[in-house]
Amino acid sequence: MSVSSRDALRAALLYGLLSVFWLQLTDHLLNSYFDDSAQLAHWQRVNGYVFALFSAVIIFFARGRLLGFLGAGAGLKRQRLDQERLRQAAVVFDCTREGVLVSDSRGAIVHVNRALVEITGYPVEEVLGRRPNMFKSGRHGPAFYEAMFKSLQESGNWHGEIWNRRKSGEVYPQWQTVRAITDGNGQVSHYVAVFSDISAIKNSQTELARLVHHDPLTDLPNRLLFTDRTEQALAYSQRQQCGCALLLIDLDHFKIINDSLGHNVGDLLLKAVADRLHRVFGKGFTVARLGGDEFGVLIESCGQVSQAAALAQQVLELMKGAFDIDRHQLFISASVGISVFPSDALNAEQLLRNADSALFKAKSAGREGYALYTEELTAHAQYRIEVASDLRRALEQQELRVYYQPVHDLQTSRLIGVEALVRWQHPLRGLVSPGEFIPIAERTGLIAEIDAWVLEQACWQMCQWQAAGVELSFVAVNISSRLFARPELYRLVSTVLADTGLNPQLLELEVTESAVMDNSQVALEQMHRLRALGLRLAIDDFGTGFSSLLRLKQMPVQKLKIDQGFVAGLPEDNDDVAIVRAVIALAQSMGLQVHAEGIEQVEQAQFLLDFNCNLGQGYWFGRPMPAKELDWQRAPVIRA
Repeated sequence: MSVSSRDALRAALLYGLLSVFWLQLTDHLLNSYFDDSAQLAHWQRVNGYVFALFSAVIIFFARGRLLGFLGAGAGLKRQRLDQERLRQAAVVFDCTREGVLVSDSRGAIVHVNRALVEITGYPVEEVLGRRPNMFKSGRHGPAFYEAMFKSLQESGNWHGEIWNRRKSGEVYPQWQTVRAITDGNGQVSHYVAVFSDISAIKNSQTELARLVHHDPLTDLPNRLLFTDRTEQALAYSQRQQCGCALLLIDLDHFKIINDSLGHNVGDLLLKAVADRLHRVFGKGFTVARLGGDEFGVLIESCGQVSQAAALAQQVLELMKGAFDIDRHQLFISASVGISVFPSDALNAEQLLRNADSALFKAKSAGREGYALYTEELTAHAQYRIEVASDLRRALEQQELRVYYQPVHDLQTSRLIGVEALVRWQHPLRGLVSPGEFIPIAERTGLIAEIDAWVLEQACWQMCQWQAAGVELSFVAVNISSRLFARPELYRLVSTVLADTGLNPQLLELEVTESAVMDNSQVALEQMHRLRALGLRLAIDDFGTGFSSLLRLKQMPVQKLKIDQGFVAGLPEDNDDVAIVRAVIALAQSMGLQVHAEGIEQVEQAQFLLDFNCNLGQGYWFGRPMPAKELDWQRAPVIRA
């Protein structure tokens, strides 16, 4: 018990004893002195007043003691609460991950926390008593600090990004808040600075900015940065009245490598190509990866087409060397499109677009070459756009037609089947050649929708022929690589067969060799599912792709179709003769039918018959025609 509490207790006890003594004494004296009851009552009342006055005096002094005691208790409670708050603040101050620095009004550091030591690398004893400018990095000029002190003077706080230096000498970014602390008189007594290391944030921002403008695989500039640099190069060329050129490079048959060896090998090949291009083209060039297997090279200060053509040829030669990738020795060629400023284009968008048109021309010419942009290419590109637009409308307005070309048994000359071929009856241009719109349909993706429509029409027509008593062994329908690669092909075929009621054995689906071999595992699964429906499968254009005999052996096909390019040279061309004989022998050894297309002369039919080719079609047997015009009785004789 404290002194104050003991004094208060003594005062209360003394008051109680005096009160009892006073009451006993006065009552005895009054009873012994007064006999008259009236007088006794009067003096007892007087005694009560005196006792009340005496009590008031005693209570006044005791109250003072009690209030003093109570005030001391409240003060102790406040003191304990303040101490607890200080303890909690000290824990927070020392445990926070932000660095905290406290300086006096003159700027001398009086206190720092543990985080500041960890962030800056300075121990506490090297910091206390010194000024915060010990951390200056030298990256900010006097104006920066003048603005900081002005903000502290006017508003009492400042916050912003600042670069400081660690003890190791490393310069790093901080986000810092400084606040002035005033005393009871409004005078600044201390400054408190709280900061966090934002190096990780800065690094993330830098990496994000790099990814926005660079390809993550090859680390080359991407299309966005390449376009920006092209615009800058054109602006410089206009000021200096000089030219520049753009090469658009596309790797030939890259998809085969990607699908056969896997995307990891494909990515490594792309990186190797990027490294090779970057080594060849030095200062004055921008090499970029524009997407997929397409690269771009910007040649500044190049006004001559011949100079750009020479560089394009250098690219082609560069690609001829083998690439050693993951224990594989790979070979790949490229096609290059060239566009030159200012003769071919007036802005970056036109330059890129025209180079793309030239690239398309190079690929159409057989790949592994380069092509220069010409005005005719722009007209051709515009024509392709118009055809694609008209083709979409043709699907909606039923302008497409299905023609049928007869297929004959070479042994008997009997018509045993037909191939369904699409034709386009344009309302203004008449019958459009398939060579004009099929490549555009493939490029735009419309070919899959066209194939589905032809499949349905051919199955309905075959049902009508069967109902009319026409004896045909099959109707063949071409399936493009786009539709063949889609998982919904199985559902489409099964739905069409169910809707039309056609016997699946009367339907033959033809798939190109390249479509089968591009992604052989997926193709194998697709073919087995289709074969389970009961229909027939044939490989079209056989000999033009990159067939693997092992893969071919695994595929559930019943027929190989010899491409018309090999039939055209029969029987004079020795190379065509050798190829056709080899394909027939291969098919026979595997128990497959052989079907030759493009037969236009009796000599070709005779040669194929002599080497036991089973089926044939071509203009000599009959051209593609509408269903109602087919001549079922025509059976041309192949004379020995």
